[in-house]
Amino acid sequence: MPLYIVAVGSNIDPEKHVQQAFELIRQMDARADIATLLHTKAVGFTGQADFINTAFSFQSPLDAVQLKSRLRDIETRLGRVRTANKNGPRTIDLDIVQIDGRIVDEDYHKYDFVKTSVDELAARLNLNKA
Repeated sequence: MPLYIVAVGSNIDPEKHVQQAFELIRQMDARADIATLLHTKAVGFTGQADFINTAFSFQSPLDAVQLKSRLRDIETRLGRVRTANKNGPRTIDLDIVQIDGRIVDEDYHKYDFVKTSVDELAARLNLNKA
């Protein structure tokens, strides 16, 4: 069963939405883990509230395409509205960054807050960096 690490971000009632997202992930894997919550400034579109960023690690029988669809469903359930501004405010953003220790999203290399959270969970899981 694949082991996923998913980057998480929220700047609309972020404590609530990050916790709700984690609870939904734990329904898929009761052993899911969460990295330290990081308070970060908005990137790209800076005229908005600060973010809470973290990452979740968990196993799922779903393949990456199926999991991406499930993550989108969670985002929608938690009130995410997609707009033309990709960097705009959001209730929750969930992106697969690592699968079985392999980096699959360039945001890992692009954003320190993604790398920090993913590396924290990878270290707990004794995964080799890709």
